[in-house]
Amino acid sequence: MSEKSSNIGIVAGNGQFPLLFARAARKAGMQVYAAAHTNETEEDLAQETDGILWVKIGELQKIMDFFLQNNVTKAVMLGGITKARLMSDFAPDALALEALASIDATGDDMVLRAVAQAVEKHGIQVIAATSILPHLLAPEGVWTQRQPTEQEAADIKLGHELLQKIGPLDIGQCLILTRGSVICVEAIEGTDAAIKRAGELEASNAVVVKMPKPNQDHRFDLPAAGAKTIENMIPNGCTALALAAGAAVVFDREAMVELADSHNIAIVAINNNQE
Repeated sequence: MSEKSSNIGIVAGNGQFPLLFARAARKAGMQVYAAAHTNETEEDLAQETDGILWVKIGELQKIMDFFLQNNVTKAVMLGGITKARLMSDFAPDALALEALASIDATGDDMVLRAVAQAVEKHGIQVIAATSILPHLLAPEGVWTQRQPTEQEAADIKLGHELLQKIGPLDIGQCLILTRGSVICVEAIEGTDAAIKRAGELEASNAVVVKMPKPNQDHRFDLPAAGAKTIENMIPNGCTALALAAGAAVVFDREAMVELADSHNIAIVAINNNQE
């Protein structure tokens, strides 16, 4: 694969994805250079890269200079930025301001596309992480020993339909439902916090449904899940997880399924285009 001969850059936010991608990319023989955001990105990322630069939110020119100095030709944008910190710590440089001035809306997808366009003007191609590591994409079907019950399957179908409707509003990618009712809608707090909130509401036999937004650019912010997702579901009354086949990123799938099986949790990846 031609990508393997290139130095890969990561514009890294929070969460597991930057660290796990860097680890997998280096294992595949790539050199990895990360632009990490202070107070957001996991500090352990430094141990998984060939070079790292810590930046404040909005220091886009520093990121470009760092990538070009290290002969980065392709880059991925992984992980999020906490909305509260984005509001309090955002200090855009001239390049970031130029990128933001090119859009007439401030939804996540629009901002990320504007940043990607600015990066590509410097000769660095912004790609989907899964184009290099396709094995991270969720395969279609039931993964666990237990299939979803009839009620769980109905809730999954409803959750999928609702996410297709609210996706264009740029609210979130996850719903938690039980017995035909929505318990939680993921907002800026993220999936793990939404699952914990479901537990605080004393959810039982709840399903967690994670799907991309309609027409989402797959280079950015695909729904992700891993063993940590299952760990959070166990004490919070969630008994099934549904992901979008081919459009969700999965970490540590083997460990994830083993943990789910040991707690009688069902995991299924469905066709995101099904009605």
